[in-house]
Amino acid sequence: MPKVRVTQIASPAGRKPGQKETLTGLGLNKIRRTRELEDTPSVRGMIRKVAHLIKVEELS
Repeated sequence: MPKVRVTQIASPAGRKPGQKETLTGLGLNKIRRTRELEDTPSVRGMIRKVAHLIKVEELS
């Protein structure tokens, strides 16, 4: 299954309530923290919700 690498590039401080929880759900909680996740529809939905706080890279 394809994977994506997500890196947090901004703080969730002062954002809408669900965005901090979404970052936690992706396994991110500090700036420059990186996680490799499976590319599933649920992960893509979470990425869309916090796209302005993270950087996404496609992995093979």
